Amino acid sequence: MWWNFVARTQEEIEQAREDWTSGSGFGEVKGYDGAPLRAPQLPEVPLKPRGRVR
Repeated sequence: MWWNFVARTQEEIEQAREDWTSGSGFGEVKGYDGAPLRAPQLPEVPLKPRGRVR
């Protein structure tokens, strides 16, 4: 998980961010009058999986 995206790999996170930024792949939020939230830049270092915690 990174920001509002959940994925299995960093590549999937990068694709989700790109889709969010371009306005494709996600539905419309009804009843919200503001501008879409901007996804923050990805960190310069690779994302680290948290693993399974019980």
